[in-house]
Amino acid sequence: MNVGGEGLLAPARSAADLSPLEWKFSQVFGERTAGEEVQEVDIISAIEFDRTGDHLATGDRGGRVVLFERTDTKDHGGHRRDLERMDYSISRHPEFRYKTEFQSHEPEFDYLKSLEIEEKINKIRWCQTANGALFLLSTNDKTIKFWKIQEKKVKKVCEMNVDASKSVENGAVGSLSASSKPSLANGVCKERPISSPSNDNLIPSGGLPSLHLPVVVTSHETSLMARCRRVYAHAHDYHINSISNNSDGETFISADDLRINLWNLEISNQSFNIVDVKPTNMEDLTEVITSAEFHPTHCNMLAYSSSRGSIRLIDLRQSALCDTHSKLFEEREVPGSRSFFTEIIASISDIKFAKNGRQILSRDYMTLKLWDINMDSGPVATFQVHEYLRPKLCDLYENDSIFDKFECCLSGDGHRVATGSYSNQFRVFGCSEGSTEATTLEASKNPMRRQVQTPSRPSRSLGNLPRVLRRGADNSGADANGNSFDFTTKLLHLAWHPTENSLACAASNSLYMYYA
Repeated sequence: MNVGGEGLLAPARSAADLSPLEWKFSQVFGERTAGEEVQEVDIISAIEFDRTGDHLATGDRGGRVVLFERTDTKDHGGHRRDLERMDYSISRHPEFRYKTEFQSHEPEFDYLKSLEIEEKINKIRWCQTANGALFLLSTNDKTIKFWKIQEKKVKKVCEMNVDASKSVENGAVGSLSASSKPSLANGVCKERPISSPSNDNLIPSGGLPSLHLPVVVTSHETSLMARCRRVYAHAHDYHINSISNNSDGETFISADDLRINLWNLEISNQSFNIVDVKPTNMEDLTEVITSAEFHPTHCNMLAYSSSRGSIRLIDLRQSALCDTHSKLFEEREVPGSRSFFTEIIASISDIKFAKNGRQILSRDYMTLKLWDINMDSGPVATFQVHEYLRPKLCDLYENDSIFDKFECCLSGDGHRVATGSYSNQFRVFGCSEGSTEATTLEASKNPMRRQVQTPSRPSRSLGNLPRVLRRGADNSGADANGNSFDFTTKLLHLAWHPTENSLACAASNSLYMYYA
């Protein structure tokens, strides 16, 4: 993809861009031991890299946010590191370490609607950093919170202006010296306190010899403090499924099933409703909003997806209420292919803009689709993810697996896309012209254990779109290696490092990191 935005595909690709990547295990956090039972509150429900890729945040069903920071690049300054990336690709093993965690949301109860509100974190989005502090937004079903994470130095008094040669008469006040017992953090010395005088003899006639003040204060340690700066609440009647920061650094959107609201980061008691798909009569409701995201560079544009498989691009400059879209992206239905499950599997669970803003990646239950925002006649590429499950749609409907919401992500250079699947597997596809990369990996310490290479020659379809690629079709009930799938273990959440070929995947309560 052309980062400059002049065309969908760059005119030339290196051999490294077209050849499949060899993924290697990097790290795992929260790995389970054999037979260990996972608590529901520990299951990861959101994952997000920051803009630099040096920090990673995860949220879980217990309402906690856990932060990780990269350690293998701290030896070099940011400018030098950028220059090194231009000269050669980093072969250093990417390493992250646990940074801190905090309780973002607590379980609540809506007494007006007699409704329990879970503490589960639905989405996390990083905001712009300032003065060495980290900022992020986190949301559960109803409430969005704006957090500031900053290092605080703990200071202690280690020396007082006390002359050891002087002491108070009558022994009422013991002599204090710099070599006396250590002081407390707040400056109070660990000595016998001065009791209230019962007579005038306890205080000398000349008064106290000197005023005792701390003269040396040292910083003994630093600790990370997470502080909630603002709470954005009472603006959604339905569950919040998306939040997205605007490129202007001042506003963000939040979306539920029927509405999208625009917020200012500095104003928590007011939002503007910019999209409302709620019909006058709820019986006329035909689709709901499933995901929404701002354009990465154009602050006036955003896209949202629906349960009918369509994506709408809207321009905030057109009107205050964006009830009409500027572009509609949906794939034409093949005649005679409609069934009971058609609308269910067409529902888009996640959309992501490419870094250059020219493409949109969408994930429905069966496929990944890549769209060019300048071509609304159909997707430019389709990647088959769950085609082998088509004969089992009845069973998947019975156990509710057909309603699982898998996320998707793109590499920073736009050459590859990835999404999750069952049995804690995830799939990586090459989307450069001429690429046949389609790799299946497992979230474990040996990701290539179940590697699957799909046919190298993709079949072409949709004659009016010569660049449409359909890959990975498999009509069997198992994967290409004959392994049966476990529908109770699913990899729903994953994120791609913004500048490197590094993936973070959430499998239950474990966070797996891979690099290529």
